[in-house]
Amino acid sequence: MLADWPGSPAGSELAVTFDRGRVIRVLVLPALFEEANKLRHFTVATMRLLDQQGIDCFLPDLPGCNESLAPLQTQTLTGWQADVQRAITHFGASHVLALRGGAMIAPAGYPGWALAPIGGAALLRAMLRARVLASREAGREETRESLLETGRSAGLELGGWQLGPRMIHALESAQPLATLRRIAQEDLGGGGALWLRAEPDHNPQQAAALATIIAGRPAAA
Repeated sequence: MLADWPGSPAGSELAVTFDRGRVIRVLVLPALFEEANKLRHFTVATMRLLDQQGIDCFLPDLPGCNESLAPLQTQTLTGWQADVQRAITHFGASHVLALRGGAMIAPAGYPGWALAPIGGAALLRAMLRARVLASREAGREETRESLLETGRSAGLELGGWQLGPRMIHALESAQPLATLRRIAQEDLGGGGALWLRAEPDHNPQQAAALATIIAGRPAAA
């Protein structure tokens, strides 16, 4: 179901929730930007399976993303980290599950898991590469270096996401939280990584594998 949560001091955001008041309550931090689009179905399917295994879970919209009315270009990684802390408090989360770049905004001090965590530099590099290739196909010549220079000073649109200069700067050095228990893509079985596919897709077997890992191996505090 959908629920409101106080996403920022400026207003509320939506969250997908499976809440039956159980002991294990997992806050899900989504993959970021274009990878979020490709993993949305997978993420909610995993949450549904966790619900069936007796685990509450919550997927908040980050300010600037999905149904949020907040402008994305003003968002920062540190701002999202503060928003995540508010979500943990609001939902009473006991654990965190971070997908890919979501591990960069996971708060310290909470047990949990990170699926194939990625740092900001690698995520930014992939988005820049996609922009350069798209521009080349459209007959425009852009380089990674020139785009990055523009992004640092004025912000940049990458894959339909309008990132502000502070977000660009932060991504260049941001690292995933190291204390989360890492789950490798290979742990989910075959089919390849969904975030590498050209279009959003789903793999029910991988969602089932992730849910089984989480339900069967609680992360210690």
